[in-house]
Amino acid sequence: MPADTVLNQSIKYIKGVGEVRAKLFSKLSLFTVSDCLTFFPREYEDRTALKRITEVADGEECSVRAALASEVTESRPRKNLRITKALVTDGSSFLSLTWFNQSYIKNSLLNGQEYIFFGRIKRTGMRMEMQNPVFEKAESQGKQTGRILPVYPLTKGITQNHVRGLTENVLRLVNGKLEDILPLPLKREHKLCEINFSYENIHFPKSLAHMEEARKRLVFEELLLLQLGLLHAKGASAEQTGIRFPHIPMEPLLKALPFSLTGAQQKVFDEIEKDMEAQKRMNRLIQGDVGSGKTIVAAMALYKAVKAGYQGAFMVPTEILAEQHYQSLEPLFSSLGISVRLLTGGMKKKEKEEVKRLSESGENDVLIGTHAVLEDDTLFSKLGLVVTDEQHRFGVRQRARLSIKGDNPDLLVMTATPIPRTLSLVLYGDLDVSVIDALPPGRKPIETYAVDNSKRERIYNFIRKKVGEGRQAYIVCPLVEESEEIEAESAEGLAEKIRDDELKGLRVGLIHGKMKSSEKESIMRAFVTGELDVLVSTTVIEVGVNVPNATVMVIENAERFGLAQLHQLRGRVGRGSHQSYCILFNQSKSSISRQRMEIMTKSNDGFVISEKDLELRGPGDVFGVRQHGLPEFKIANLYRDMEILRSVQGVVKEIVDKNLLDGNADYKRLKDRLNEVFQQRFKELSLN
Repeated sequence: MPADTVLNQSIKYIKGVGEVRAKLFSKLSLFTVSDCLTFFPREYEDRTALKRITEVADGEECSVRAALASEVTESRPRKNLRITKALVTDGSSFLSLTWFNQSYIKNSLLNGQEYIFFGRIKRTGMRMEMQNPVFEKAESQGKQTGRILPVYPLTKGITQNHVRGLTENVLRLVNGKLEDILPLPLKREHKLCEINFSYENIHFPKSLAHMEEARKRLVFEELLLLQLGLLHAKGASAEQTGIRFPHIPMEPLLKALPFSLTGAQQKVFDEIEKDMEAQKRMNRLIQGDVGSGKTIVAAMALYKAVKAGYQGAFMVPTEILAEQHYQSLEPLFSSLGISVRLLTGGMKKKEKEEVKRLSESGENDVLIGTHAVLEDDTLFSKLGLVVTDEQHRFGVRQRARLSIKGDNPDLLVMTATPIPRTLSLVLYGDLDVSVIDALPPGRKPIETYAVDNSKRERIYNFIRKKVGEGRQAYIVCPLVEESEEIEAESAEGLAEKIRDDELKGLRVGLIHGKMKSSEKESIMRAFVTGELDVLVSTTVIEVGVNVPNATVMVIENAERFGLAQLHQLRGRVGRGSHQSYCILFNQSKSSISRQRMEIMTKSNDGFVISEKDLELRGPGDVFGVRQHGLPEFKIANLYRDMEILRSVQGVVKEIVDKNLLDGNADYKRLKDRLNEVFQQRFKELSLN
């Protein structure tokens, strides 16, 4: 059977699976042989090292070769609990073994027979114990002990042995049939092992050194395909000719501003101006921390487009944010002879129709709006520039939809999600990146404190004091409603409690993601206009809302949020002239959690924080990779694998410079795989 056919085969036909178990495996997204091959272990249990009982340490996982030193006993202290105990020795000392609800053990252990026992050591005084150890006869070890075993993510009804058994059968099925897509010279140069060896040793390594070799090879391939795919997408949009805007003097706009541009803002606008005046179409990302002044840079680009005879569209994720941008930009633009209109889903039908008519006829210059701008009947007379705010809320598909409303308009994307500079190429491979890396002068750093529950009364008194001074406060919770499974504060429960008790007498509002859009908008509007003192919320307020009067941000169960997300939430305050504060309630005692809180209290720099976030918890979906329309990483870890990424970027440059994908037969398989993996995604990523 050809390799492709085998890889696409359903796992229900694999030995030991069948219909019922296949359904359980589907919860782990395991449907085909290929899915199983790339379902990589999250860690390994090294059961190869044998230890003497006198050498073992408390908490250590290890293997011991020993024989029974007593009869196996069984007891039933209560219904549904059966405890089996045995004492074993290796001649150096004794080890107690305990199993719970495993009644077959009593008849499995024989006197005079040596076994290998593997488990975690628990020491109480001089007594050593292993609970629920796995074991095999010493002379026939090799399935459960004496080897390195993979540990996989699981779901209810599926055990490690189920996944291991499935993976072993899958590996037997594909053994020797997998085609290597990397050319031999490339593998030699970067010391990469062969593909069949890689899959065998990533799942069941003969040694940890073999596992590292296999992992390096698979990470290299994954990052190579990703980088080549992104370059293809970028190339597709770079090849497009765009609008060649003329040079427009910016002095009238700059004179109308109540402040001067920072050096960082000017530098980024220079990059935008150069793009707009070039023949190729602009695809640029402005990345800047909360409050760095991205909006005015976008306004400068819109001014340039309109004065050159084109229209501009500015799309943001929420109605409140659209209104805020409209209120700040409309007076500025109208004083310079530029007409601006607002378009949101919540507007009356007649109003919307009028705005769309003005846009289509060319009577309106700049349209600011939400997803309503994407609607099929929102048309433009001469769209020249598209600006989207908070990139991670839109993703590439919406950008593409907006772009086709004009004749290859230039594209400017803004995000306040700080991404380590080393990673922006990976996540934004289809865009050129500009960074506003300085805040405007006069911004007061937000004072941040990590506290536990003992300070709760003090924090509520502090909120009362600030509200008494005319300020407002946010309280963010990780959950919408109470949960039996998760111990964390819920927005609904907390709002009810503080209204009746700790903050009685203050005007407390509640907002969360399960509310209708219209409800959320009206609560948010009440907070913006000062009709509410305290807003209890889930992370729906993470993006973009500007309430300069809010100076206190309290985050419940801060240990449940990523650092990048905590930084985004903190950025909702500190927007006015008053000193602002962020209080993190941390309920975790773990050292990682303590480290994370320390980073937040010491740094206000989003880039530093995002680097640390990556370092402490690995990339996962920290930066919303899913929303970028990119494939998720199955094995690569961008923090751990930075060196491999650098090697891959060198290889990608050589492949592109020498046109190896088209001009070299050795690269045919790599090109075919690239097309196969990215074919659908290219369509989505394409900004045509």
